Order: sequence, then C-alpha cells, then structure tokens
Amino acid sequence: MTQLNTAKEQLQILKDQLSLHAQRYYVLDDPLISDGEYDLLFQELLALEKKFPELITIDSPSQRVGGTPLAGFQTIEHRFPMLSLENAFDDHDLHAFEEKIQRFLNSAEPTTYFAEPKLDGLAVELVYEQGLFLAGSTRGDGKTGEDITSNLRTIASIPLKLLAQDNKKIPELLEVRGEVFISHEGFAALNKQREDDGENLFANPRNAAAGSLRQLDPRITAQRPLDFFVYGVSDPSSLPCQNQSELFQYLESLGFKCNALARPCPSINKVLEHQRFLSDLRKDLPYEIDGMVVKVDSFNLQKRLGSKARSPRWAIAYKFPASQATTTLLEVEFRIGRTGAITPVAILEPVDVGGVIVSRATLHNEDEIIRKDLRLGDKVLIQRAGDVIPEIVKPIKENRTGHEQPIIMPRTCPKCGHELLRKEDEAVLRCPNLHCPAQKLRALIHYAGKSGMDIEGFGQKVMAQLFDTGLIADIPDLYHLTKDDLLKLPGWADKSAENGIQAINKSKKTNLARFINALGIRHVGEVTAQLLEEHIQTLDRLMIVSEEDLTEIEGIGSQSAASIAKYFNEDKNKAALAHLVELGLEISLRKPNDKEQPLTDHTFLFTGSLTSFSRSEAKSRVKELGGKVASSISKKVSHVVVGEKPGDKIKKAQELGLAIISEEEFIHLVRF
Repeated sequence: MTQLNTAKEQLQILKDQLSLHAQRYYVLDDPLISDGEYDLLFQELLALEKKFPELITIDSPSQRVGGTPLAGFQTIEHRFPMLSLENAFDDHDLHAFEEKIQRFLNSAEPTTYFAEPKLDGLAVELVYEQGLFLAGSTRGDGKTGEDITSNLRTIASIPLKLLAQDNKKIPELLEVRGEVFISHEGFAALNKQREDDGENLFANPRNAAAGSLRQLDPRITAQRPLDFFVYGVSDPSSLPCQNQSELFQYLESLGFKCNALARPCPSINKVLEHQRFLSDLRKDLPYEIDGMVVKVDSFNLQKRLGSKARSPRWAIAYKFPASQATTTLLEVEFRIGRTGAITPVAILEPVDVGGVIVSRATLHNEDEIIRKDLRLGDKVLIQRAGDVIPEIVKPIKENRTGHEQPIIMPRTCPKCGHELLRKEDEAVLRCPNLHCPAQKLRALIHYAGKSGMDIEGFGQKVMAQLFDTGLIADIPDLYHLTKDDLLKLPGWADKSAENGIQAINKSKKTNLARFINALGIRHVGEVTAQLLEEHIQTLDRLMIVSEEDLTEIEGIGSQSAASIAKYFNEDKNKAALAHLVELGLEISLRKPNDKEQPLTDHTFLFTGSLTSFSRSEAKSRVKELGGKVASSISKKVSHVVVGEKPGDKIKKAQELGLAIISEEEFIHLVRF
C-alpha cells in the first residue's frame, strides 16, 4: 500500500472519530473522551492534512476553523420557500387556529400537534448531498438567501457529514432547516471579550448571532460561540417519517441537535399546557426563546392544509408576552433630534429583561411623563415591547417613600442653551436654533444612515467622531474628507480608511428621492420624497418650485409643502446644495417600470403591525405595482390595510367610508 493510501485511511479513521466525539460533546452533551484527548486527535489530523493537503475534504473537522475572507455574499435559491409563520398572542388565537384547521379539513376530529420552543436566533437552511454538508444559506426573502456556507461550517453542532444509519440509506439530498443562536453564557463571554478589546457591545444574543453569520471572514465567525438546533426539513415526503415527532428522532439519528423541550401534544389543550410550562421555564433556560411554534404533527395533514402566500396553514407561532422586570428610574436625560425635538430618555438601574440588560427607555414626551405620573427614584415596571424596545409600563406607586422627585422638563436646550418652544398642536418641546450642534450632528447621522444615503461604515459613532473632532460640520464637509483625514483618527487603519472614502464617493451617485429623504427636511419622509421625484424630477426645479405648486401634488399636504419650500428657499441651503453639485453629486431619476402597473391610481395606508412581512416590504411592493403609499388618512386613500393592534386611523377611515382590508386580503391583492 502506498504512503498516500495509508494516509488516506488514517485520515478517514480520524475524521470518523472526531465527528463522533464532536456529536457526543456538542449535540448529546455526553462526551466519551476528555478535551485533551480530543485535541490530540485533532492535532494528529492537522499534521496529516498538512503533509498530504490533497487529501483534505469538505467534511474534515479542520474545515471548521474558517477559510480565507470572502469578497461578498452570493445568493442561494431555496428549492422550497422558507415561509414565515402567523402569530398567536393568547389562548383565544390558538383555539381560532385549530378551528380554521378543522374548517379547512372539514373535520371535527381532534388533531395531534407538535410544540417546540421558538428560539430567538437566525433561521438557516443546510443542504446535504450524499451525506456531506454542501451549502448553507440564510432565510433571506423566503425564496432566496445569502450563501453563508463557510461561516456555517465553523459551528461545531452542525454535522459536516451525516451519521450512517443501520439498514437505512442516507438521503441523496437533504435540506435541513433550523436556528443558529448564542446562549446567554456565550453572549456574556463574547461581550466581555469585546469590552476588553475596546469594541462595541452587541445589543442582544440574536444580533450577535446574526452579525457573526454575516462576517465576510469565516475565521471571525469561528471565534463566536454559535450553536444550532434543527427544527425541520424542506421536503418531509422524501424521508421515512410520517410526522414531526418521527422526523425529530430521525434527524437526531443523523447527528443533528434537536431541542429536548419539543413535545407531541394530542390536543390543543395539551399545547396550551406546554406553552405555560415553557413560559415558566423561560427565565431559567440557557438560551433566549420568544415563544412556541405549534405544528400539525402529521405530514399528510400538513400537505392537505398547504400554505397561503407567506405562511403555512398548519403552523403558528405563539408569542410570549413582552418580557418584564422591575427597576429604579435614576434620572432623565434629554436627547435633541435632528429637527430640534427634545426627547426625554429614562436612565434606569441596569436590569435583565428577557436576556437583555436594559439601562435606558424612551419616555417620548412631557405628556407621557404626566400621564404615567413618573418621578425620579420611582420603582418602575419595564418591558421590552415586542421583546425588543424597552419601555416603562408604569411606576409602582405602592413602593414610594416620599423621597421621589418630579421630572422637570428643561426650559433651554441642553446643548446650545437656546430657549425651547412647544407649539399648541404638538406634544414635543423643540430647540428652534438651526445652528444647534446637537441638531447638526443628528442631521449628519441621518444623511449617512440607512434611511439616508446609506454610506457604508459611517454609522452613528463614526459620524459623531468626525463631528466632535471638527472634520465635518455640514453635509458638504463629508465629501471633502481624505484618506489622510481618517488615518489621523483612532480606530482607522489603511484599509478601512480607503474603504471609507470609496463609500463616500459611491454615495455621490444617487436618485432624487433618496437624496431628498437624506436631507432630513421636516415633515418629509420616504413617501413624500418619492412624490417629489415623480412630479418635480430635478434638483434645479425643486429649488424654484412654489409652496402652492407643491400642494397641487396629490399626497403632499400644506404642512409638508411649506417645509419643503422654506428649505429650498433658504440661502444657506441653496449654497450647500450647489456646493454638493460642484463636489460631484450626480442625481438621476429611477427608471420607469414599463411593465403593466395593476395598482396605478391606488393609494394604500397601513395601520397596525403586519405579521407576514415588514411595513417597508409592503410599501415597496405597492410601489413596484404602480401604487402610492400615504402616511395620513384622507379621501385620496383607496385602501386601508389593517394589521394587528391598529391605531385610531381605522376610525377615521370608517368615517370617510374608505375600503378597509385585512393583511391577508392585501397579500392576495398584490400577489405577495
């Protein structure tokens, strides 16, 4: 036998041993050997692969350490869509879910369900061919996701090679779906390391997991404490399983890690019992969950039930109530926005709320403080609205000692000292000083941000750094920056400075709607900016258009028109815009869509939370089909789309006799 063949056999033995021990350690939590013994086997594998690099295969444990950095992410199309789930928020919603199933199946027979924890992580799909992990991707838009194969290979609980089955063939093609996440312990350790290194901390475990998977350098991902739970496959019909319960057992036998808290439930009442069990257990779990996923257990029934446009009929996500905790309101800071609005922000004694340390919460405005009767020193009940945004629910008045102090709104701007004003028709205080440094900084942050020009690498902290050091004071200054300017600042290296200048130069080519929105003109958002692009079309015309002409544009009200006209008539703004053109700003119109526009002459307004897609996705779809989006109720609105917990706009819509449609009807209308 040749030396190469001998090495090949030795490598296969080592790979099989290491794969087995990795599964026992990371998946089953039942190791057979010590860490030291595992390391010796791994070093032996590395030594052989170094000597015979031609024998390195994609299923080798050495491929978990991460390869060379990627230039960018490619995309992968899912063979079967990765659908979203509809949400349930209480027991009534879950009973309604069962009733819909029974009506659809035309049967009152009890249904067996499968209930599992809903992890707060990132959904991915793993593709195995002939038992080898070939490719992996994010969910993306449900049809196409980002190719993150190199990063997924670094996760120890994802098998690179499926375990062989007794008397069963490994599927030729297997598309597995699951959730990548970071445990509370791993998250704390990761943030501690970032703090020691002087890096920004992650806000919560989900952000940390998502950020780790979207690294272009897999070696960085390999250093992150990522874990993985499988929850399903794209095509159950190709496997020897009749239901979700059997599927979990089958996937575990292949080497995957399934959540031990998943349960078959013979009735909806048993599902509700399990929901209460998980809700009570939630705070003690080593990872974050934000609900429970309920599925019809039988694959035959799942097939009969089928799917709607964005979600399967046979599954639903029962969301837990917002995580709550009690803490102390220590003080109130007053933040100045880009339009001069003063927002009170509560500084709280740090407290863990659903796995996230919360130390701040917005108080919105003075009326909110008065309505809730909040005082400095109060014990307060806080929650993460939608398990994301911290908010104060109420003070716990029973705990007051008499030493609590009223919250006094400032009379002058905390940054520039100018007297603050509050108009009769507004709930907020404002600093009217247009030269207020806080407003100028917020305006610059908005300009470079994602809702503005989306200049990569120039987030809030970078813009504050440039502003505080005097390198930029207004928008044109941004385009005067040089690589040498950036290299003089802490945190910038040769490559990052070069990329920064390239990103700034890239932003010089844009469309009129994006540019107008980036300017941050008061009462002008994305919708109004799009209307201006459609009707005014050039920056030169915008500089001379009158307030009266603007009000003639359907969708632009008198308040917006006055604000637009005032902005473009001010000499300092005219000079800044002219300077930007001199610096190379190129504004083009978006290309018109020559295809049939089925929503032409239709205007949509959205109220309440959408569950099948984001508000921005819905607006984009309307515009793609030739429709318009309104931000306020008027007779010009043709359709009011009502989501969960709609606001008072629905009452006004009813009074005006407007067409009110559900989210499901909207999906059907736009063929989402």
